[in-house]
Amino acid sequence: MTLKRISTGITGLDEILFGGLIAEQAYLIKGQPGSGKTILGLHFLSTGVSLGETTLLISFSESEARLRRNAKLINIELDKVEFLDLSTTANFFTEDQRYDIFSPSEVEKSPVTEQLIDTIERIKPQRIFLDAITQFRYLAKDTFEFRKQVQSFLRFVIDRDITLLFTSEGSDRHPDDDLQFMSDGVIELHTTVNKRCIQVNKLRGSGFAKGHHDLHLSDRGMLVYPILIPEIYQREARIETISSGIPEIDELLNGGIERGTTTILSGPSGVGKSTFGMQFMKEAAGRGERSILYAFEEASDTILRRCESINIPAHAMIERGTLSIVNIEPLKYTPHQFVHLVRTEVEQNEAKIVMIDSTSGYKLSMEGGDLIRHLHSLCQYLKNMGVTVILVNETHSIAGVEFSVTEVGLSYLADNLVFLRYLEVNGELRKAIGVLKKRVSDFERTLREFKITKYGIKVGEPLSKLRSILSGVPESVNNEQ
Repeated sequence: MTLKRISTGITGLDEILFGGLIAEQAYLIKGQPGSGKTILGLHFLSTGVSLGETTLLISFSESEARLRRNAKLINIELDKVEFLDLSTTANFFTEDQRYDIFSPSEVEKSPVTEQLIDTIERIKPQRIFLDAITQFRYLAKDTFEFRKQVQSFLRFVIDRDITLLFTSEGSDRHPDDDLQFMSDGVIELHTTVNKRCIQVNKLRGSGFAKGHHDLHLSDRGMLVYPILIPEIYQREARIETISSGIPEIDELLNGGIERGTTTILSGPSGVGKSTFGMQFMKEAAGRGERSILYAFEEASDTILRRCESINIPAHAMIERGTLSIVNIEPLKYTPHQFVHLVRTEVEQNEAKIVMIDSTSGYKLSMEGGDLIRHLHSLCQYLKNMGVTVILVNETHSIAGVEFSVTEVGLSYLADNLVFLRYLEVNGELRKAIGVLKKRVSDFERTLREFKITKYGIKVGEPLSKLRSILSGVPESVNNEQ
């Protein structure tokens, strides 16, 4: 049996649901006030209209006028959405409509039920959003009657081939556990001081992506950023070695770095890691391939000026569409939002090289999360998509006996591990480059002098006449320079 899927109108949520909601079922949307339940429902209805479907919004809480106004503020179109406004009007207060003899359930239950039945039978909608079903509780004498009433309503709707979304206003006094059992699916929204997220707890008849996925409310409505599951992405890629364009570097790397691998460039501040990575992007541009640099620390203007000063035509590469430099404010983006940016570049713009500069800046966006886990997931996804990854990792040690390759234990992620090092030779500050690891091929085990000039990167012959280079203060062999 083939399941019919329908879109929620929120791309990230459809991805979590493995294609969307299953049609002709009833789904509970739960969450605290202000978490975005109504916005999700508005997206659901608006998308139905765009697909030529008849949609109905049943509101017990907010008036039609208020809902339409709020939808316009977040650019959701409701002009063709039908409304059944069951919200309390001002007349109840001004005319003192109290129930002195009969209970509210006895007075209001029949009129409300009749309006629901008449409207649904008349409009014949394919989608309904009901906000909120817990109002039925106040039309029932007890919990048993409430459960029966809700079950009967859900059956009434589903029997008419309608897909229903309904919200809950659960509380400690009146929890909504019973509604979760009665529904075919449960989508829960969470809100904290610094973060919003969405979680699918139940989806009858289908799997879904588990976990807490990032959620953002903006002037475009609701945006959802799913947790990255690398194994579900795969793209055929050529098995080849990518040249740096500099013969001495290619000699160190046994021809270059392989496509679809992760390379960590490690070294202290200012040693030339970013410039080294840009060299591979320059060569990729010559092949007509697109690269993207995510800069967590440096401004794009600074990067561009530096590139132009060392013979890397970054401006021209950007104009041709072979390079994009994106400044990332670490505290603005969550890890899942950043992954969304990367995926857009890879899946829509066909980026072949992705450089993250640097892992220290990326760590700031974790907010205490597991940096290794997030980077592993991202790098594995990029590898599956045939994308070459360059991670810039800054070490704190400038020189000295203690030689550290990575500060946060990232080395296991690397297929290739290249380090840059400051040296002091006869009172002069120099730089050296070496390779510590290459997973898929051999590599040169010597160290070479590394220079950045106005003509570009210059790499010398192996430093065979120096020893103790990794200490930062090398000694001459046989007192020769």
